[in-house]
Amino acid sequence: MGTSANSDPAVPPPIRLRVNGHACEVQAAPGTALLHVLRNDLELNGPKYGCGLGECGACTVLIDGVAARSCVIPVRAAQGRRVTTLEGLGTRQRPGPTQQAFIECQAAQCGYCLNGMIMTVEALLRRNPSPTEQELRSELHHNLCRCGTHVEIMQAALRAVELKAAEAASFAGPHGGQGGAAA
Repeated sequence: MGTSANSDPAVPPPIRLRVNGHACEVQAAPGTALLHVLRNDLELNGPKYGCGLGECGACTVLIDGVAARSCVIPVRAAQGRRVTTLEGLGTRQRPGPTQQAFIECQAAQCGYCLNGMIMTVEALLRRNPSPTEQELRSELHHNLCRCGTHVEIMQAALRAVELKAAEAASFAGPHGGQGGAAA
């Protein structure tokens, strides 16, 4: 194989993505599922291959802040948009509030569905920071958990609402000279 991919008309031009705040280029056919590019080319293992039909939610990512099933979205559809995976919400040392809620509530058995659950809750909290329990249930309705940890998942979703509210309050600035953070 030659080193100049652009000289070969059979090789598609690189696809430019913005994933977890970083610009990157991938060499993939435009119709390749975003999930495959994220996992295979960018080595991001948060999104999981579940059903391959966009039905189970294991592959959920955020595209411009909206939950999307990456197994059925062609990579070309992500060009020029902000893609966020589970890895983009926080780190092992400093998990984001939604991730922290799932950790605190031990909302996993096998953990395979967790990416989709966390990303779906995160998307809802970004557009509605104070959802009701029914709104959370409705949002998670199409995410499948085969192990049956739905009770813990709902506890984690409710806890995520609390942690996001506390985070927002801490960023609100000084209130009474204490920086707005609740103890």
